[in-house]
Amino acid sequence: MEEYYLARKPGSMYRRIERPYTRREYIGGVPGSKVVHYDMGNLTEEFPVKLSLVVREPCQIRHTALEAARVAANRYLLKTLGRNDFHLKLRVYPHHVIRENKQATGAGADRVSSGMRRAFGKPVGTAAQVYTGQRIFTLGVHPEHIEEAKTALRRAGHKLPSPVQIIVGS
Repeated sequence: MEEYYLARKPGSMYRRIERPYTRREYIGGVPGSKVVHYDMGNLTEEFPVKLSLVVREPCQIRHTALEAARVAANRYLLKTLGRNDFHLKLRVYPHHVIRENKQATGAGADRVSSGMRRAFGKPVGTAAQVYTGQRIFTLGVHPEHIEEAKTALRRAGHKLPSPVQIIVGS
């Protein structure tokens, strides 16, 4: 029995922002988003200091990257501050459905795949289309915890495919 391998495509394929492909009622088989929570921490208290993670280049952020960034920031904040001393909010939603023209590789793959003929592609995941200056995360903390908040947002920024900037406001 021959095996066929379908490789994960490089991020450069999805770097360019195209017209959003979002109408799920007409698209079959869209995988669900991996993002679990959009609001974390203390949701009732109003925090005086707000920090935002802002992207500096337009890009598409896959749902897996958003979840990885959320987990990185939330885990650090829970460990250092505790559950009641912050409010972290993810401000983007992965609406855009990403398609891939799957290519089989390996022995006998030329009989299976049709190359670039009818290469519209099948849905493989979702992404959020973001633009320069758009806020990805907003984090509310007390003034004495600003340094920990910056560290948490910096850790989240390492998981995103665009250069990011942390903006402090009150």
